[in-house]
Amino acid sequence: MIDDRHDDRYHRQSLIEWWDQERVGKMRILVVGAGALGNEILKLLALIGCGATLVFDPDRIERSNLSRSVLFRAGDEGAAKAEVAVRQMRDINPDARGHARCENLISGAGLGVFLWADVVIGAVDNREARVFINSACARTRRTWVDGAIERLSGIVRVFSPHDGACYECTMNATDRKLLAERRSCALLARDAVLRGHVPTSAVAASVIGAMQVQEAIKVVHGQPALIGQGLHLDGLFGEVSRVSYPRRPDCPGHEDLGAVVPLGIGAADVALGALLDRAEAELGPGASLDLSRDVVVSWSCAACGTTAPGRAVLGTVRESQAACPRCRAHRALEIAASVSRDGLVDLALTPAELGVPPFDIIVARQGMERQVAWLLDGDAAAVLGPLADTYRAAPRAPGRDRPRHEDHDQAQSQRSPR
Repeated sequence: MIDDRHDDRYHRQSLIEWWDQERVGKMRILVVGAGALGNEILKLLALIGCGATLVFDPDRIERSNLSRSVLFRAGDEGAAKAEVAVRQMRDINPDARGHARCENLISGAGLGVFLWADVVIGAVDNREARVFINSACARTRRTWVDGAIERLSGIVRVFSPHDGACYECTMNATDRKLLAERRSCALLARDAVLRGHVPTSAVAASVIGAMQVQEAIKVVHGQPALIGQGLHLDGLFGEVSRVSYPRRPDCPGHEDLGAVVPLGIGAADVALGALLDRAEAELGPGASLDLSRDVVVSWSCAACGTTAPGRAVLGTVRESQAACPRCRAHRALEIAASVSRDGLVDLALTPAELGVPPFDIIVARQGMERQVAWLLDGDAAAVLGPLADTYRAAPRAPGRDRPRHEDHDQAQSQRSPR
């Protein structure tokens, strides 16, 4: 009898004693960034037969990308990085299923995409994006793999913010100062006119990207991974060092939403006032709604007396946009992180009209002890596109008004096998 296992596409990797190809074929991976690192990550996810890959990247391909990005060709210049990368994944392996979201993660990714993912892989080049990924993973109890490259060197780190050290735990005073300097006194992101490019090589991207995928595979299989640790490669001198990160007790990056209740509606399907009514019905009078990120409610110009709606995520609004379109004076802005009956936010607006992205989470809160997290999963199919069939809604929590530690226990029990 002829052994046909050698004809199986995944035969060699399946020889690894703990490797479960069926599990790999069901993996749901969120990849943030489709540049040099992202290319290597996506190439490998295609090769191993990853079940579903969701890719976020707002950028388009430039000529300088061609020397460092294995999935891009000269004819792709000007095309969306995420779309081309996903298309090339299918060319590498017809089993590979991917979907491209050509938008900024901070403004366009609802926390539902993190709940959807088994593991998140970050291939970004700035602290703002890392802080956001870290916070989202803490809130949704997800593990994420960070990678960074410079010249011939790079680093891979794995964080489970809900259990141990997180990315923000690794930031020192200088890191925090640099992050703060990227914002003006009006809390707007500075326009990066003078910002240079980090020198990198395709070799460093290949090595670090491969290590990131390897860590993700280990996490999904429950194998020992670099959780709370970093592996630094000095490519010039051929040296590797390993570091462990302690969890800082004063670190703000560990917020956990606990169990999340799917509402079956989308961000554009319900008025904020109706959600606030529901919050008060469940938690009592005076309940409020916490948003997943700060939004700009309105702009106002003291010089000419004009006002205009903001309706955008704060981190994506540029400093140059503060100029009044009528008189060019610097405008002030009203920011909201929560919704109540204080008159700041128009309750007739939907979350989408306020700037909340689709498939996001809104937390109904009564003080600091009582809360329930609501998932706007009516947007799941639209956000996930061809991967919509891989979305598995979390079961509705039997009790919506429990102390937070009880939510933690339930969320832990609902986590996918690692």
